[in-house]
Amino acid sequence: MFAHSSHGGPGMCGATSGYGPHRGRHRHGGFGFSRGGFGPGGSPYWRARKARRGDIRTAALLLLAEEPRNGYQIMQEVEERSGGVWRPSPGSVYPALAQLEDEGLIRSEESDGRKLFVLTDAGRAHVEERDPSKPAPWEQMSGDVSEEAYALGRLVREVYFAFVQVSRAGSEEQIAKAKEVLAEARRRLYLILADGEAGESGDRGD
Repeated sequence: MFAHSSHGGPGMCGATSGYGPHRGRHRHGGFGFSRGGFGPGGSPYWRARKARRGDIRTAALLLLAEEPRNGYQIMQEVEERSGGVWRPSPGSVYPALAQLEDEGLIRSEESDGRKLFVLTDAGRAHVEERDPSKPAPWEQMSGDVSEEAYALGRLVREVYFAFVQVSRAGSEEQIAKAKEVLAEARRRLYLILADGEAGESGDRGD
């Protein structure tokens, strides 16, 4: 059956994120983020889930069984079909594709100047051996996340995109106000956790 790969980390290239050379500090002295920062897919929650559950090998084979695709299209499809929960990086997708090619399950072809991956006969037989009742990897990923957790993750991404706009186009005064808003939001989030812990302590005391 399928060999599992524990890839699927948070890293994103400019082609998939849309940020490209804008990563890092803004001309206003804005706030650059590392891969573990407050960006889409950057929270420890999403990284841990992707690293633990992301079977990119199986995902790639299932998608290529539908039609030939390149690596970027595979990343897009996985993200879309998981509802944005799983966003595999080029650093996980392309090594997996290279391994599948070495194993003779897929091959690469040139089409209109683009490199596409297609299943070989062995790869198609491999896919057909898979239990059809078993959910696809992206379904497993999205199904393990509650509606509330998914909505929270989506809101975090929306806040990040708003932050990017302010840091790129905002004045010094606007950026300073944005920092205050984020600092206050961070403080309140920790207060939520502190309140919960205090409530649990009180319950134990009873």
